[in-house]
Amino acid sequence: MAQGPDVIQELVTDHQEVEQIFSRIEALPSGDPGRRTCAEQATIELVRHSVAEEQYLYPAVRSHVPDGGALADKELQDHAAAEQTMKDLEGCDAGHPDFDRTVERLMREIRDHVRDEEDNLFPKLRAACPPEMLQDLGDKVRRAKKTAPTRPHPSAPDKPPMNKLLAPGAGMVDRIRDALTGRGGRG
Repeated sequence: MAQGPDVIQELVTDHQEVEQIFSRIEALPSGDPGRRTCAEQATIELVRHSVAEEQYLYPAVRSHVPDGGALADKELQDHAAAEQTMKDLEGCDAGHPDFDRTVERLMREIRDHVRDEEDNLFPKLRAACPPEMLQDLGDKVRRAKKTAPTRPHPSAPDKPPMNKLLAPGAGMVDRIRDALTGRGGRG
């Protein structure tokens, strides 16, 4: 039973929310501790979003879109690069000289990835799949985001079935750590 927007609408909304966080980062002066809090919020949202895409979107692209395997592999490479950038950012305070350079790299990587998905992948998926399937994928993505990790785990599996088995446990540990530390302005 459908609960909300289809997978494409859901993921585009995520993209818009992350872009709003990026805009807040850009509006703050270099060295401002708020930039770190915003970077943590962006990381939380990006990791949840990426895990859900890896569990449901990319397998659907592989199965239904012509040349879907190559498209999915390219998107997974983008995820791996961004995840490593988020990992690099994790130990960096806003006042550290590497912070601005690393957060700018992350924003560039994500903006390029979003543009590619929205201009290339999403239209191909919409053309290849019936609306009911896109709706079902949207429901699955929403459920996956609720239990997904909130911290980058570059060595974690990014393809089913292992990612579906391991992500909820890592997500629970991440959310506990976030609550205990106040990470991302939470806690």
